Amino acid sequence: LVPFIPVLFLTLFLLFLALFPGAFNCCMKISDEIPKGILRRVETFEIQKAHGLCNLEAVILYTGNKKFCVSPQIRKVKKWMKKMKHKMHRSKLHVRKQRRTGITKKNIRNS
Repeated sequence: LVPFIPVLFLTLFLLFLALFPGAFNCCMKISDEIPKGILRRVETFEIQKAHGLCNLEAVILYTGNKKFCVSPQIRKVKKWMKKMKHKMHRSKLHVRKQRRTGITKKNIRNS
């Protein structure tokens, strides 16, 4: 019974990590300003809500191996996120058009 307890604890811990992957990735503090140079280097971002395991609303910016937690109320960040969402939406539409065109060409060749 004694060796079973550590195995049970490890199993529960791994289950917790699987169910809540962002649990240990929360921003605890946020910055009220962000340099433009950092915004230019951001590769991805995510929005942290103020409910659940993370008790603070934030925008998490990822540049390579660094993470920056900033306030979602910063005007510069709001404008940047809007621009990035528009850019991502346009690139998804472009990929869809390419796929449709590729399928059409294959169908024509097989005819």
